[in-house]
Amino acid sequence: MTTLPPAEIGSPFRNIDTPALIVDLDAFERNLETMAAAADRLGVRLRPHAKTHKSPIIASKQIARGAVGVCCQKVAEAEVLVAGGVTDVLVSNEVVGPFKLERLASLARHARISVCVDHVDNVGQLAAAAERARSRIEVLVEIDVGGRRCGVEPGMPALALARAIAASKALTFGGLQAYYGAAQHMRTPAERREAIAAATAATADTIRCLAEDGFNCRTVGGAGTGTFEHEGASRVWNELQAGSYIFMDTDYAKNVPDGDKAAHPFEHALFVLATVMGRSSEMRAVLDAGHKALSNDSGFPTVWGRPEVNYHRPSDEHGVIELGATSWRPVLGEKILLIPGHCDPTVNLYDWYVGVRGFGTPEARVETLWPVAARGAVT
Repeated sequence: MTTLPPAEIGSPFRNIDTPALIVDLDAFERNLETMAAAADRLGVRLRPHAKTHKSPIIASKQIARGAVGVCCQKVAEAEVLVAGGVTDVLVSNEVVGPFKLERLASLARHARISVCVDHVDNVGQLAAAAERARSRIEVLVEIDVGGRRCGVEPGMPALALARAIAASKALTFGGLQAYYGAAQHMRTPAERREAIAAATAATADTIRCLAEDGFNCRTVGGAGTGTFEHEGASRVWNELQAGSYIFMDTDYAKNVPDGDKAAHPFEHALFVLATVMGRSSEMRAVLDAGHKALSNDSGFPTVWGRPEVNYHRPSDEHGVIELGATSWRPVLGEKILLIPGHCDPTVNLYDWYVGVRGFGTPEARVETLWPVAARGAVT
């Protein structure tokens, strides 16, 4: 059951019920434009990662600004995106299990669907499902470029999978998936540069290996919000899969900006609005936003505009902010904005985005309500 939205369109910011997932529409739109301009400058395609927002509405805004489509991690997410009008979706993950494969193959009758593989048995299973559905699926070979998660070793193992894909009448070899997830959160520019340099060498060697056997990589995909400049400038990747850039969370903000940049190119645009529900102590405030309102896997949220205040000790429905280091004393019922530690799983806790125009001003109003359409789409 989808809950009722926590606000009405046109209502003032102060009337939003809490906890609520807030989008600063002005910052959000600037982030969209910044990444679109970066992809254009780098001369690469943009395929943003929809696992961040889980929304066909947001995907359509990215596509309107030049994205070729989107990627996601789950078949269920792809189904929601296609139902919402997205016609080009890469499941940038392996899909295993007969039920999921049947759903993926069926979806490929209604949209351009791509998927990743890293095992020859999965190629056979995917081909059989596509043949039964009378559909065609483009397949990327995922290579391990340092993440030590999914992906075959670069070089000859990737070529063996490409040959298996090409042997099927229902599959098309599309190229390589070369995503280095752990590099996105390496804090210093030197660490990120070194990691992507090694990934570049491994990916380029694999492309050469494939080319010598007659395989052309239409797509070499990967990159994320933390490293996209490096992959984009490499002339090896031709498709970027950054996702968190649209919202920016506390964890990404901990990365030291690249080069001589004084600040990150993207702004915080996603917040959780919480209410002070407890002031039994002068030195702390208790908020109505705990584990069920915020994902804390990448650290606790920060309090917007109050860097000296620490949120900690969350429980299911409560979060505590300590007030000892500040003269600020929020009152019972006061509303406080939190910047999530990790945007993706925080989004998955909500049914609605509350889009606010004029964020941070007395004139702030609710302009739009977007359903988090793929919330809970984990299969």
